[in-house]
Amino acid sequence: MFADIILPLNLPQLLTYGVPNEMQELLHVGMRVEVALGKNKQYSGIVERLHNEKPEAYMVKPIKCIIDEEPVVNEKQLQFWRWIGHYYMATPGEVMQAALPAHLKLMGETRLEWVGDDSVVYEWSDNAFLATEALIMRKELTISELRGIVSARHFAAVLNELLEKEVIQINEALETAYRPRREKVVTLTKEYKEEKAMMALFDQLSRAPKQLELLMAYTELSMKFGVVKQADLLDRTKASATQVKALADKGIFNVEEKNVDRLMYTNTQVAKEIIFTPAQQAAYDTLDKGLKEKNVAVLHGVTGSGKTLLYIHKIKEALAAGKQAILLLPEIGLTTQLVNRLHAYFGDILGVYHSHFSNNERVEIWEKVRKGAYKVVVGPRSALWLPYSDVGIVIVDEEHDSSYKQKDPAPRFHARDAAIFLGSLFDAKVILGSATPSVESLFNVHQGKYAYVALKDRYLGVEMPVIELINAKSLDTVKQLGIKLITPELKEAIIDALQRRKQVILFQNRRGYAPFQLCTVCGWVPQCKNCSVSLTYHKSTDKMHCHYCGLKAPVTHNCLSCGSPRLVSKSFGTEKIEEEVQQIFPEARVARMDVDSMRGKHSMTVLLDQLEKRKVDILVGTQMVVKGLDFASVSLVGILNADSLLSYPDFRVNERAFQLMEQVSGRAGRVDGKGRVLIQAYNLQHPVLQWVKDHDVHTFYTNEIKYREYFSYPPYTRLIKIIFRHQDEPKTVAAATVMAEALLTIPGIAVQGPGPAIVPRVRNQFIHEIWIKCPRDNKVLDHVKGFIKTTRQEILSKRGNTNVQVIFDVDPV
Repeated sequence: MFADIILPLNLPQLLTYGVPNEMQELLHVGMRVEVALGKNKQYSGIVERLHNEKPEAYMVKPIKCIIDEEPVVNEKQLQFWRWIGHYYMATPGEVMQAALPAHLKLMGETRLEWVGDDSVVYEWSDNAFLATEALIMRKELTISELRGIVSARHFAAVLNELLEKEVIQINEALETAYRPRREKVVTLTKEYKEEKAMMALFDQLSRAPKQLELLMAYTELSMKFGVVKQADLLDRTKASATQVKALADKGIFNVEEKNVDRLMYTNTQVAKEIIFTPAQQAAYDTLDKGLKEKNVAVLHGVTGSGKTLLYIHKIKEALAAGKQAILLLPEIGLTTQLVNRLHAYFGDILGVYHSHFSNNERVEIWEKVRKGAYKVVVGPRSALWLPYSDVGIVIVDEEHDSSYKQKDPAPRFHARDAAIFLGSLFDAKVILGSATPSVESLFNVHQGKYAYVALKDRYLGVEMPVIELINAKSLDTVKQLGIKLITPELKEAIIDALQRRKQVILFQNRRGYAPFQLCTVCGWVPQCKNCSVSLTYHKSTDKMHCHYCGLKAPVTHNCLSCGSPRLVSKSFGTEKIEEEVQQIFPEARVARMDVDSMRGKHSMTVLLDQLEKRKVDILVGTQMVVKGLDFASVSLVGILNADSLLSYPDFRVNERAFQLMEQVSGRAGRVDGKGRVLIQAYNLQHPVLQWVKDHDVHTFYTNEIKYREYFSYPPYTRLIKIIFRHQDEPKTVAAATVMAEALLTIPGIAVQGPGPAIVPRVRNQFIHEIWIKCPRDNKVLDHVKGFIKTTRQEILSKRGNTNVQVIFDVDPV
């Protein structure tokens, strides 16, 4: 018997290994196995297929051992992995690396085992003496532990000294990094589980107040969480472990060390009965009918229309049929608010999965989904990788959002499209929800592929916010007062909102303080030394930052080109807005939500909690504030620089700008309908601004689809972007030119490039791109993909080209 194994490496194909006789009964597809590659490299791989076809090209090595007792990956997952790899041109190893939590990919950690004679007195250098002391005491150390003891500088010399004296042997072993969390858990002994005995116990402990307090705290915690950890009990009562032991000695408590769940949710919300408004009921009936006829439905519900209630009802239907449900969200930050609501409805069968969890937590969620403990899973695109067994419904909320597309590393998949394929594997229904559906999804509706459901009224008939366009030229009249960013009209509106004790959101799509500095004498702009971009000044660190490679440079006060001190800050980011708002409204409590201020694991949760409790008056933020925030007190939204959204060199620029402005405006007046949105712009004649003002998705789509058809852009064609990177620009250009010339031999496709990327150099690597437009024909698309894979191999096999990176991006956004 032979097994095709997926290894976590960028190999173009699977490798075949022999299955020893004693393993043949035990081995199944989806299990992890330990295999050797090369002379001494050990890897854990996933069994993708078992068969009897012996490879002709190479000698087959045997599998060393089976790691799992049952498969960690199921057959449906492997089908999903194959499709992702094929469609998005990723290798099986790249897909495996993305899909599995780190702790299910085993670690190769070299171990040094002490085999010296303890009766012999060895002579050691000072550094080696420390190492031998540790080895004699522990009997073995890992390479990383030894490096920690003797420091990196002396590491090589000490290792050689130990090997020369033959006191250590090296073991190359694979071990899993996952360890279940073990904690002391407190339970009541059997005799006190009866209510009568418990009441008698309370009376009995009335003279021991600390012990009585422990017992009462235990009762409260067990009702809330089910499992009571000793650490929580001590934290709640400020008691000591000795006092808990005293109750254990009396036969009241049992204290045992157990494997405990890392994921404890506290549910503060109460589930409300789902009562639809007439508009929701009509939308729900249409959705029901649509999903009977089609597998995918677009739910076009305006911001604040209550789409979530429809989702909850659909999830309940899937659960009643014994199926699992997946709810995808574009941002991790969105999960916080929504999960509290969903947890009230679904309790412990609800799981959340995203990258802010530790690796151990991710393994536990993986296992709970595999064993069926979690029936409903909420998360961003990574939630698609979990081991589902029977999915009934997949919901993609805010389906238009570009963060559903994985940018780096491979596989560069689009979660919305991947979710539709995953749904098809289980014959599940898929709902794509959005207030501003993507052009691609609306196109599929018009082509009859998807059902369409409109929910045009806000929940309980609340009015849509009033949108006003403000000419940013009015800033010229207030510049002498030191106000540079907020027009007099917006300032008045903020004063009015604060006087009515309402909250305000100000949106600017740039972080930092000043996006670039400029010398007014010679025009010099500080540039990153690694990338072809200007540096952004961040006041919080008082440094110039590169947003591409992370470089931080000291602030320059004199021009490095002409020596002039006349440097001025141009444009503005969220930090600068935060500062100006604080100056204009010194009494207001101002907070900022952007990548820089939300770096901590719980930063988002804390900020959302402060907004909920009205501890923030004005929130300044980037795109993060656009997505799904739902606060009753927000009555005013200000978009400070609409022109920057409308002037990006990308064929999707109008779609992005329309979606962004419509979504951010939807944060205002969600409960009382008295919301206002003020958009500051210089070019007030831009058609997108008028469509946003009228909340007119239909006219926007009609205009946009004509433009896409005229220029042969998606959804009328399929795009593939090929990216070339290398530190030597001529090599990058040469490799890209070879690919472009080869592509020109294929009839029926359009090839653009090669040309420099919008940012032509990042991290000292030059970047050139080729864009291919293919017709919407899978045969042509598969032929082109096969052709460019073969051509890449030919380019990389040429002498001197091994370090050129050639990256494929299918359906780039």
